[in-house]
Amino acid sequence: MLTTRFVDGAPVWTDVGAFDLDGARAFYGGLFGWEFRPAGPGDGGYGLFRLDGRTVAGCAGLAAGQGPPSWTVYFRSADAGATARNAERAHGTVLVRPTDVTDQGRMAVLADRAGVAFGLWQPGRTGGVDLAGSPGALCWVELYTPDVPAAAAFYHLVLGLETSAASFPGGTYTCVNPAEGGADAMFGGVVPLADDPVEAAAGAYWLPYFAVEDADAAVARTGELGGTVRVPATDIPGVGRVARLADPAGARFAVLRPAPRREP
Repeated sequence: MLTTRFVDGAPVWTDVGAFDLDGARAFYGGLFGWEFRPAGPGDGGYGLFRLDGRTVAGCAGLAAGQGPPSWTVYFRSADAGATARNAERAHGTVLVRPTDVTDQGRMAVLADRAGVAFGLWQPGRTGGVDLAGSPGALCWVELYTPDVPAAAAFYHLVLGLETSAASFPGGTYTCVNPAEGGADAMFGGVVPLADDPVEAAAGAYWLPYFAVEDADAAVARTGELGGTVRVPATDIPGVGRVARLADPAGARFAVLRPAPRREP
């Protein structure tokens, strides 16, 4: 599960791109209790979603032709320029070249070999989100991809990520963790696109999960706010209760009520 003990290769930020910023603010505020705050002068409409005074995500305005609305997951890099070059050598694509975000850090947006977009964040004054793994905050990420071995190789070369197999009834799940911290720092998984008809129809992408206290209530609230329930709340043994959703503009995300931890 994600924490704010950030290490290279781990997710440290996520933001949603929206044509209708007011609509996005209303939806996520109503669902998670987030408050929106402009990032500052010259921010180009970018703003921060905050919960109890702590930043949990960002929100970026999209111009015509920049869509579709979606969530982007950003991974920590000690050198965004070097990581971008590694991605190109690994047959990925640099969509947005490394760029300074005032003195807060340096960002870039890349695409992997399957065309899945993801971000890089090289910390400056901002290391990442202020809250992770708690209700209303990012807690897990999942890559839906057409080729799991190819994706695992790409992200190992580019971000140093490691994978391992976890068995579950009916198959195995590919878990992901940064090199530093090993399996104890696990933050996500990789899922074959062909194994999931819902995602196969929508296409490959990184899916952010936000922790909630009640997944069923989050599903109901999503509908009330004009969002879409893509996969209803479902229990996953040892993991918790999850649901895959989309905001009114179609940006995909998931919620997770983690299973109680077993005492050793």
